[in-house]
Amino acid sequence: MLLFFLGWIVLMFLGIPISFSLVIATSGYLLFTGDVLTAIPQRMIAGSSSFTTLAIPFFVLAGQIMNSGGITDRIYDFCKAILGHIRGSLGHVNVLASMIFAGMSGSGAADVAGLGIIEMDAQRKAGFDDEFNVGVTLSSATIGPIIPPSIPMVLYGSLASVSVGALFLGGVLPGVLMGVSLFTLVFLFARKRNYPVYPKTTFKEKVIATRKAFWAILTPSIILGGIVIGFVTPTEAAVLTIVYAMILSIFVYKQFSLKTFMAVVLDTVETTGTIIMLMAAAGLFGWTLSRAQLPQTFARALMSISSSPLHILLLMNLFLLVVGCFIEGLAALVILVPIILPMLQFTGISPVHFGVMMVINITIGAITPPVGTYLYIMAKVADLSLERVIKSVIPWIIPLFIVLLLITVFPDTVLFLPRLIGLLE
Repeated sequence: MLLFFLGWIVLMFLGIPISFSLVIATSGYLLFTGDVLTAIPQRMIAGSSSFTTLAIPFFVLAGQIMNSGGITDRIYDFCKAILGHIRGSLGHVNVLASMIFAGMSGSGAADVAGLGIIEMDAQRKAGFDDEFNVGVTLSSATIGPIIPPSIPMVLYGSLASVSVGALFLGGVLPGVLMGVSLFTLVFLFARKRNYPVYPKTTFKEKVIATRKAFWAILTPSIILGGIVIGFVTPTEAAVLTIVYAMILSIFVYKQFSLKTFMAVVLDTVETTGTIIMLMAAAGLFGWTLSRAQLPQTFARALMSISSSPLHILLLMNLFLLVVGCFIEGLAALVILVPIILPMLQFTGISPVHFGVMMVINITIGAITPPVGTYLYIMAKVADLSLERVIKSVIPWIIPLFIVLLLITVFPDTVLFLPRLIGLLE
């Protein structure tokens, strides 16, 4: 098993993608131990073929359509009309727009690449410095995978056999807390640096902005409402989101063409292919770990340090935060969930509570060096050096850490809504 992990690490350092390096290392381990190699395709197919998994490409496509079909622009204009007159104006607008967009796309990367372009341009024109612009844009994008829908939560739910609906509801309060913490930091920065504000919009201007964005803002309630009342599954909700986004983009906002659609589909196929390959590798990887009894060994080792669920969660937070600095978020889920899941069963920790906590961890990892994927997207969007982007985002990670600690210590911040709706006992 030690040789297996060393082989996998060497393959990654050689530049081989994580999914392929996992499959190669696992195949070598099975050959070495004399296991049946026919298990490789069987476990890979089993790991990637579930009804829940279908939600991933649909949510990816929905986010792409929203960014290309004028929906994102209208969300931003609405938020500007509501919050533009407050000290720190466009910083608050940035956070609120990300919270609304989070309820539509489920992807932080889509937030940075779509909303980020609009936000950076507007904030620069208004006189905000790039350090502030980059920090608030990146930190607010982390809300994307927390407020439902959420692509990482769909992946976690599939890997851990946990209700995706319960995970979605569990992410609502933590996502709102993340937004509130960032609003607070925006206010403190704005007051200290005397940032500009926009003139207060009239009631008529607010009504006009609301009318233009109304159908776009309605999207989160369609997704979450449909799941909560049991009208649709998360996968079916993702399909409805695509249909709804297409109707808005083509017939209401009239900013979507066949050429745009083809480009969006190609981007979605590329992104989805990467995720599904990771899931296939995870199926094989998890099965191999189970046969080697590694998850159980890991759980016993961790419980020998402390049997307190809170202590274990705090230790897991430290571990996941370090891992997030070096492994991309979805890959971290794929690798770690099969190892950690048995420990949850031993300690009585709710897999829903841990799932939301883990997704917040890996999302924070997306804005921390050296592997943070959002950092690279932001450097391209803002046309700034990676070093400057990293330096700018550091203060904005602090409120996210505080929220993470809060939901770790108080599980009801995650579990209250799923229990209220009846998705958890």
